[in-house]
Amino acid sequence: MTEAEVIDMIREALLVTLQISTPVMLIGLTVGVLIGLLQALTQIQEITLVFVPKIIAIYVGLFALLPGMVTALVVFTERIADKIIGIS
Repeated sequence: MTEAEVIDMIREALLVTLQISTPVMLIGLTVGVLIGLLQALTQIQEITLVFVPKIIAIYVGLFALLPGMVTALVVFTERIADKIIGIS
């Protein structure tokens, strides 16, 4: 395996990581902004009001997006396995 192939695999691993994590992070960000806006409008400054809806939304998002995440990981793992098999 050449140095260029290793760099390509690392680049692909980083892209798969971004592909998997971005939707969940965007869900957390959106819920956080909406709750922050609600707190600013109502002047309710309860710290737990931010965390509980975020946790619930992230778990629901993970549950809904998990099949796509697993598919992306399986495809990436199969590519790595094919590269390993091709080395010998």
